[in-house]
Amino acid sequence: MKLAVFSHKLCWPSTASPSGYATDGGFPLQMQTLSELFDATTLVVPVADHAAVVGEMPLTGRGLRIVSLTDPTGEGWRRKLRMLLWTLQNAPTLWRETRAADAVHVPIPGDVGTIGMLLAWLLGKPLFIRYCGNWLRQDTLAERFWRGFMEFCAGGRNVCLATGGTDQPPSLRNQAIRWIFSTSLTRREIELCATKRDAASLTTPRLVIACRQEFKKGTDVVLESLALLQTEFPELHFDVVGDGGALSEFKQLATRLGIADRVTFHGKVNHDRVIELLKQADLFCFPTTSSEGFPKAVLEAMACGLPVVTTRVSVLPQLLNNGGGVLLNEATPVAVAEAVRHCLSDPQRYRLMSERAVVAAQQYSLEHWRDTIGGYLRDAWGPLQSHS
Repeated sequence: MKLAVFSHKLCWPSTASPSGYATDGGFPLQMQTLSELFDATTLVVPVADHAAVVGEMPLTGRGLRIVSLTDPTGEGWRRKLRMLLWTLQNAPTLWRETRAADAVHVPIPGDVGTIGMLLAWLLGKPLFIRYCGNWLRQDTLAERFWRGFMEFCAGGRNVCLATGGTDQPPSLRNQAIRWIFSTSLTRREIELCATKRDAASLTTPRLVIACRQEFKKGTDVVLESLALLQTEFPELHFDVVGDGGALSEFKQLATRLGIADRVTFHGKVNHDRVIELLKQADLFCFPTTSSEGFPKAVLEAMACGLPVVTTRVSVLPQLLNNGGGVLLNEATPVAVAEAVRHCLSDPQRYRLMSERAVVAAQQYSLEHWRDTIGGYLRDAWGPLQSHS
């Protein structure tokens, strides 16, 4: 079976990649794993000349090839206005690849995925739609459209999965929609990540956050909580991993609070360095109020044995339901400080939370992600490989 994947993920030429292309984030890992299910996989993605970036990863996979689209530049309403012209310019490629495919996969939200989804539906191709935003909250017209379309078409040859997880099905209107998790770690990597936590480190603890540095992710809340923890933990340190529009403001806030010497801003680092920093830390603090889908950094932290302090957003309560951390009722400095005290003040409790975090993470490997998706697709489409 030939699968075509339509995604807005920007890729670029790379001489270091076997396919000739690379990108960053978890996308290349998931596409490599997904391609193992099929005879051939075609990624139909925007491609632009791009200098090598921190975290660049090659695009590789079983029978994988990349078909380039032009890059739909711009943001917000400017990008939306340009998408009509972009669609006309790329229509021959979009049409050709959709017709050539036996089935089409689209990760959404995303404009390129949306166009691929509608084109596949019009041509009667079996669809695999994976909603990667916060399924439990649709604030925009586009988000309501994506959910409505999935509820309309799920079932039969159309497999629709929503990233996240609760005790209830994603949709009562169409129970053919199922939950799926997100991950970037293989079973072997989870085994290698697991770190036995030494209670002695709790006298000089390190907090860490790894995410895009925006105000809704909660880095500023953790910074303000440090001032409340100085008496109990005078050696407390905070590692901030990732870049983003609010990074410079967070640096200024640390200076104003008088804690700049206890905070290290690492900026964007590659995946191996993220794991290294997580292994060196004692607690992952993520008091997010953003609309999360399935934040992979939380899963990576738990795989490293870090108890997690976070909020009751999206799938996070599900990830921590075995006691691998603390769920905040509100994202405030006082609440974060209290949760940090709770985790670090009792070595025995801390070790138990750490062990439970690893146990929870072991349920979310890339292999399990692939096999779960593969089961749904085979039920709908039959054999995915010619020798099956």
